[in-house]
Amino acid sequence: MSKQQWADDLKKVIGDDKVKIDEPLSLHTVTRMGGRADLFCDPETEEGVQAVVRYAHENGIPVLLLGNGSNMVVRDGGVRGIVLNLSNLNEIRFDGKSVYAESGADIKVVSRESASRGLTGFEFACGIPGSVGGAMVMNAGAYGGEIKDIIHRCTILTPEGERMVLSKEELELGYRTSIIAKKGYYVLSAEFTLEEGDQEEIDAKVADLTHQRESKQPLEFPSAGSVFKRPPGYFAGKLIQDSGLQGKGFGGAEVSTKHAGFIVNKNGATATDYIRTIEMVRDAVKSNFGVDLELEVKIVGEES
Repeated sequence: MSKQQWADDLKKVIGDDKVKIDEPLSLHTVTRMGGRADLFCDPETEEGVQAVVRYAHENGIPVLLLGNGSNMVVRDGGVRGIVLNLSNLNEIRFDGKSVYAESGADIKVVSRESASRGLTGFEFACGIPGSVGGAMVMNAGAYGGEIKDIIHRCTILTPEGERMVLSKEELELGYRTSIIAKKGYYVLSAEFTLEEGDQEEIDAKVADLTHQRESKQPLEFPSAGSVFKRPPGYFAGKLIQDSGLQGKGFGGAEVSTKHAGFIVNKNGATATDYIRTIEMVRDAVKSNFGVDLELEVKIVGEES
């Protein structure tokens, strides 16, 4: 079956304007890199997401879930099958100390709106780039806080399209991992439980964390965020810095001179440039310190 046939079938379910053929993924990734998707779907409802997932499963079509594209490098050859974008599922609701957020909601927005209501516990995420769904998949964290500290439950779809609600325990949240990542689930929404706090203290914490992020991270250039996980007993950025790699790279990609844990798209980098720079960093750190750096970013798609 052709991608045109896939598109025709799915347009009947989620709407003509919600299905695109050969969509450039560089338009949808924070790095501004990546080839084309055979099919790009951005349904507006949970039912629409479920319909796409079920259709893909029944027809043996691979699916790549794209959050806001902040923690992903898409190779220049693009992605075969369906790229599923959940940015239209972005509702956020508050009920006392409970926060409900759909998968496509911006995690920074959820954090800051929680803070503005005098709720504490979510401040750590006030500068994390990404969606709620992506944050759930990797148990996102920063500045001493993690999603696992505040999550109550999460609604997901299985690869077969079955809807399930998972408790905090069932999510198996660990350092940058979860049962969602291990099983290939699709996040629909999450519910968090926060605490009431002092508004001045909350505002001060958000301001401090925002300052730390803006002063230390290379936000002026597109990047996939922190490229590597923290190796046990080390800091990835320090190992890279001590290897003398800042300012080095391939093509338009470069190890940030501001924070060595970031690789930035400084001047029209291709995904190939970016990945070659990642490999250079891993090889140098292994050679200099005997440490294997594990990727925090996800590399997907095919070579050009």
